Amino acid sequence: MAEPIISAIALDLGTTTVKAAALNQQGELCHLTSLAAAAMHTHDGTFESDALAYAATAEQVLQACMDKVGHAAVASLPLGLCSQRSSFLLWQRASGIPVTPLISWQDKRGAASCAELQASDRLIHQLTGLRLTPYYFAPKLRVLLQQHPAWQAKLACGDWLAGTLDSFLIWRWTHGQQHITDASMAARTLLMDIRLQQWSPQLCTLFGIMPAMLPAIHPSAGLNLALDNGLTLQASLGDQSAALYASVAEDSTEALVNLGTGGFVIRYLATAAQADSAGYLHTLVYQGADLNTHLAIEGTLNSITAALAAYPAAECDIAELARNDIYCLAEPSGLGAPYFRNDLGLRFSQPVENLAPRVIAALLLEAIIFRVARILDEFHAMSGLEKIYLSGGLAELRSLQQGIAHCAPCPAYRLQQHDSSLQGAALLAAGLPAASHRKIEKIIVSAEGKLLQAKYQRWKVWLDGLLGA
Repeated sequence: MAEPIISAIALDLGTTTVKAAALNQQGELCHLTSLAAAAMHTHDGTFESDALAYAATAEQVLQACMDKVGHAAVASLPLGLCSQRSSFLLWQRASGIPVTPLISWQDKRGAASCAELQASDRLIHQLTGLRLTPYYFAPKLRVLLQQHPAWQAKLACGDWLAGTLDSFLIWRWTHGQQHITDASMAARTLLMDIRLQQWSPQLCTLFGIMPAMLPAIHPSAGLNLALDNGLTLQASLGDQSAALYASVAEDSTEALVNLGTGGFVIRYLATAAQADSAGYLHTLVYQGADLNTHLAIEGTLNSITAALAAYPAAECDIAELARNDIYCLAEPSGLGAPYFRNDLGLRFSQPVENLAPRVIAALLLEAIIFRVARILDEFHAMSGLEKIYLSGGLAELRSLQQGIAHCAPCPAYRLQQHDSSLQGAALLAAGLPAASHRKIEKIIVSAEGKLLQAKYQRWKVWLDGLLGA
């Protein structure tokens, strides 16, 4: 049998795993290769790993995938790169030796910056579409520069460079000729004006970061950068953006519901006016080679897997939901977008100490379903939705699938493809349309969940009471 013709190769720079795969002409991933990422070291809220060890792993994974494709087929193939967002480091320009470890997006050292700059949260949201949290690049870099004042001079004169993980690897793979990032990665730093797709002087001043030390912002596609391994980098974007590109069409009538460690509900913006929708995050998905920028609106759920961890959620059936009048919120670290209420985390409307673990699991599942449904309802009210797609590990739970399908304002489908971030990066690198090769299965609503919609209406009243208290 002849070897499949390869359209592109993709590399996914994950937090715990680095993956590479090839995309064949049928739009299927093949030659999948993966290795564990460099070990993360944590202490008192810091999350760090060895940047050179991470780079070596990424290079090993990519080379292994290229070897499977075959040297004759690899020459000048387009590469699509997708990366964990907000992880960053500083390194020496002359030697390429890191000055800092790779500091993870999970790192909490930026909390001090967030506390000190809280009065600027509204301004930050207006310019970036995001909220001020320690996850992002700017709050953490601000702390480092305050702790090491001499570093500013090194960065200002160009002896040292700063950048997210993608910037560091692109710099390495172009022999130090390209200090760049793409618009989707820059948009998750809290330093870029999302409407202008440029570093914001106002934000840079706020965080004490000179624009000259930052990588140049390029489009996410059409990069056409020759790399030292023989590939041509054509696309680079954040991992969530790549997954969205693989999963949802860009006509704004579809939404993606991803349920994993946390959760998010996201759709492309139908009109520019939606960019001002109160409370929701505004995501720059990617910027095309034509410089056309694709924006999305996003609601988030925090730490839902942690809420379910102690309970047998996988055993729950749709018929077990909505069997009582106890209401629940299932986000231990506080409600995410559009509420951002740290005072409203994991809670129940009545004591649950005497309830069976399976009953508590059902209440938590209801809370996730209802939060997703409310975001979808509000998105639908902004501009009509026609289809929603479910992805992520928790979306494998039949009760969650059925519950969301019962309460959603339009038909729901389960995405069957795996490694969506790899798929999206490869599609964009190959110049193929968004969601052009997705595999889906319609979720058929059963009569067993008919009580859920009525409880959802009562839950909304309960939540509104909490929000207004």
